[in-house]
Amino acid sequence: MTTLEASPVTIRLLSGITDPADRLDLNGHEAVHGSLRLPGRRDAGWSNRFIAALDESGLTGRGGAGFPTAQKLQTIRAQRRRPVVVVNAMEGEPASGKDHFLATRVPHLVLDGAALMARSLDASAVQICVARGSRVAARSFAAAVAERARAGMREAPFEVVQPPARYVAGEESALANWLDGGESLPLFRPDRPAFPRVSGRPALVDNAETLAQVALIARYGPEWFRGVGTQEAPGTTLVTVSGAVRAPGIVEVALGTPVWSVLAMAGVVERPAGVLLGGYGGTWLAGADVATPYDPASLGAVGCTTGVGVMVALPTDGCGLAETARIARWMAGESAGQCGPCVFGLPTVADDLSLLAYGRTRRRDIDRLWARLGTIDGRGACRHPDGVVRLVKSAISAFAADLDHHLHHGPCRGANQQSVLAFPPVGEVVEWR
Repeated sequence: MTTLEASPVTIRLLSGITDPADRLDLNGHEAVHGSLRLPGRRDAGWSNRFIAALDESGLTGRGGAGFPTAQKLQTIRAQRRRPVVVVNAMEGEPASGKDHFLATRVPHLVLDGAALMARSLDASAVQICVARGSRVAARSFAAAVAERARAGMREAPFEVVQPPARYVAGEESALANWLDGGESLPLFRPDRPAFPRVSGRPALVDNAETLAQVALIARYGPEWFRGVGTQEAPGTTLVTVSGAVRAPGIVEVALGTPVWSVLAMAGVVERPAGVLLGGYGGTWLAGADVATPYDPASLGAVGCTTGVGVMVALPTDGCGLAETARIARWMAGESAGQCGPCVFGLPTVADDLSLLAYGRTRRRDIDRLWARLGTIDGRGACRHPDGVVRLVKSAISAFAADLDHHLHHGPCRGANQQSVLAFPPVGEVVEWR
């Protein structure tokens, strides 16, 4: 992928990157942002000011859930045992590239954020999780850790670890379970507690981009952070843009930027038939709605979500039903196999979608699909099946005209076109440890 630059006013995370091959070592990083200043351990006054700054900034997690960062930090801080900080750079979404970008271009920005969080919590360690097989990203983080050690930076111990490269392995309870010596499977949590544990200690699990934003807020302040974006969704965010665009890559945009403007930065040629937002567990935005601002509230008003910062433009003559069927099939294969909604529900949903996309559809087929979605939603051991349900429902809404065409005339021409989506190869042996 090519790295794309946003307009100068929104360049923050990408500061200092003038070429797609640039990587800021510690000296280059400090030349751009200055050195990181950490207080001594157990400085309650500093911790209070740091958390207050995050709260004032309005920063929310950039990993998909969008939970307020300061609130998450406060809850962990209230626990009795010293916590651990977990950097989630797993990048399970096949259409996303921002974790890899941060790891290989500005690793110290992520590590600064992790160091700040660790010091505010008096954390015992920082675990940097990079998916197995992502060797370049893991080496870049390891090299950055070594640079910091040579520079004598006094911070919590860093360790780069590599859990299995599975879609659900990046879920926070799966990461904690693997770090505890178990399998990288999401845990069944009937009460949905906000935070997992590692070796009995509370674990603060944050996405790599969230931590990079933390590092910027600590340096430049909450007012600076709120200088772009919207009142409810301040700041910038990274978006991986692909599909029917001339220059796919990573862009940094202010939240509230119209979806069409973000696509234009990647060289979109014509209005797409639809836009996949938030990854394979995200939502489809109808082509008629591409003027919608890219922020949670605006997208929520049209039934969509920002998710993990992904935009895939579907060609004008593409078939959203066929693309959704492909995603559903792949997501069924990525199941942890721990509950009925995943083991039995997702494959049947994929079958139903394949019939809608490629077969001769009847109204009863659509009714059957809706019934299946209703029995799956909210009943899984983790949120994996919920993401598929959300995606399928959004596709039926965004591509209603296509569905009507398939219903009355059979498959459209776009159904057999080459997919604009990326699907990692599936190995014969599934690794969970």
